[in-house]
Amino acid sequence: MYKIDTKVRYSECGEDGKIKLSALINHFQDATSEHSESLGVGMEYLKGIKRAWILNSWQIVVERYPKVHERIEVTTWPTGFKGVFGPRNFCIKTPEGEVLAYANTLWVYMDIEKRMPAKPSEEEKEIYGIEPPLEMEYAPRKINLPEEVEEVDTLSVRKYHIDTNSHMNNCHYVQMAMEVLPDEFVAKQIRVEYKKSAVYGEEIVIKMAKEKERIVVELCDECGELYAVVEFRGE
Repeated sequence: MYKIDTKVRYSECGEDGKIKLSALINHFQDATSEHSESLGVGMEYLKGIKRAWILNSWQIVVERYPKVHERIEVTTWPTGFKGVFGPRNFCIKTPEGEVLAYANTLWVYMDIEKRMPAKPSEEEKEIYGIEPPLEMEYAPRKINLPEEVEEVDTLSVRKYHIDTNSHMNNCHYVQMAMEVLPDEFVAKQIRVEYKKSAVYGEEIVIKMAKEKERIVVELCDECGELYAVVEFRGE
């Protein structure tokens, strides 16, 4: 298990003085990166062997959004390796042990040169290790799409959206989806299923469906093909 002791910074908060969902997700992502770096299998290692861990899906549960300057502990750990897939858990707590948020993710190991999935080596699996998964209600990886959606916005992929893989960073899909949520909505359970990567200059068409217990946002290209699907459940 890898742990980061940190705090909620002013730049991570919204009007209510609490951490934004996007910043919460970034803490999870940063923990993943730092964990790999600490084990010697980080960015330079992966670049050298032409491999990358690509995020396939998120399942996030938020119990409470911490406030500005509040101390938090971010932990992450792999829970297994299944072929080309690597599930990973996350948890954010206060130093006193209050659980603020937790998540399950599924990553795909990719051969960047061949642009196809590849199995991690036994040595790589051993380096990461495996720990027991969180006790949580695990949702299916795939999100059920609504029967009807309404086109509500179109946004462009800007330079600041792009990460080291030359694609739009995982968090920005969620940020774009949040742009169309009702102002009073507070997301407490979030699922994301990534379909394909958006790159600089592409237009993302945002479609939404409001159902009884959830809001589903589809991020599509101009031909209607999905980049990602984001499901929100609130209070």
